[in-house]
Amino acid sequence: MLPDRPLRILFASPAYWPATAFGGPISMARELNEGMVRLGHEVDVVTSSLVDLGRPASRRSRTRVVEGVSVHYLATPLRYRWMGITPTLPVLLRRLPRPDVVHLFGLRDVVTTAVGLWARRRGIPYVLEPLGMFRPAFRKVRTKRAFDALVAARVVDGAALLVATSTLERDELVAGGVDAARVAIRPNGFPATRPAARSGRLRARLGLSEREPLVLSVGRITRKKGLDLLVDAMRDVPDASLAIVGPDDRDGTSALIERLRAANGLGERVRMVPPLGEEVPLDVYGEADVFVLPSRGESFGMVAAEAAAAGTPSVVTDRCGVAELLAGKGALVVPCERNAIRDALLELLRDEELRRRLGEGARAVAEELSWDEVVRRQEALYRRVTRS
Repeated sequence: MLPDRPLRILFASPAYWPATAFGGPISMARELNEGMVRLGHEVDVVTSSLVDLGRPASRRSRTRVVEGVSVHYLATPLRYRWMGITPTLPVLLRRLPRPDVVHLFGLRDVVTTAVGLWARRRGIPYVLEPLGMFRPAFRKVRTKRAFDALVAARVVDGAALLVATSTLERDELVAGGVDAARVAIRPNGFPATRPAARSGRLRARLGLSEREPLVLSVGRITRKKGLDLLVDAMRDVPDASLAIVGPDDRDGTSALIERLRAANGLGERVRMVPPLGEEVPLDVYGEADVFVLPSRGESFGMVAAEAAAAGTPSVVTDRCGVAELLAGKGALVVPCERNAIRDALLELLRDEELRRRLGEGARAVAEELSWDEVVRRQEALYRRVTRS
């Protein structure tokens, strides 16, 4: 049997590195594509020029090679939040060589929708990874439903395969009418573990000593993340401080957190900290006694994977896909409810042995599911759809 030839992959995403304010999907996309290049495949990424909500996007297109991946940042003269309007996309698609397979990384944005319809018309197989966006939720729900009926349904129906990052997301897709045979579960990878270390950078910024209990949450400051539940829970967690590290999604959640902090008399025990750089170093996670992912909905939850790689025990809600990997090993998994989060925090902060055991278990989970392994699984899915 002849060996499989290298694939030409076209990866479509609404944003790409270094747009880390978009959240975990940015690091996920980079790991997948750079891993494909290491396996010998050719990868073109088409994306907008969006970087974050507070900076204007570029009105000029440019191509940059990032670790062997050709990234085409399209001119984005108009935007709505993370929805970038990219009028030069059709021109670029005509210019690029025909791909063997297309990967749509997201749903309902201009880039993935246009590329999906383009691939469907030309008979190019494509996989769709909805990133937890399949069910309309949280914002502009009626508009999303109308768009789905008119346009997005065609993109979903034309996909050779839908990629879910967890059983939770797979079940959501099937409940939404997708044939289970068309859904494959491919989890995200965990960062490489490293020896436990506390740089002291975050604690120094917060004015905390090594002995003072610190609870950490990382990610976009938005309603979906359930941060209001966590802040409210902190009222009954005496002597501990909470640091919320991440960019403001500008949906009113920051103001809500400030109101809760004042109403509960939390003062300096709850602090919102701007992003510490393009990536949050694992040693920052290691400064926390407990990490919390209180989300109302996450197809996966990359920040919990990063905390696990740092050996930090977590509290994760059962609405996060990563919970199925960490439950009973590296995290306490609880309902997405204020009292449940409070009780788990109190249990962990009072039990040093439990924190130690979950921290070691979290690190073991991270070591079992590396990005190299995940990239190999994704490669197998590409081969599957190109042979069908």
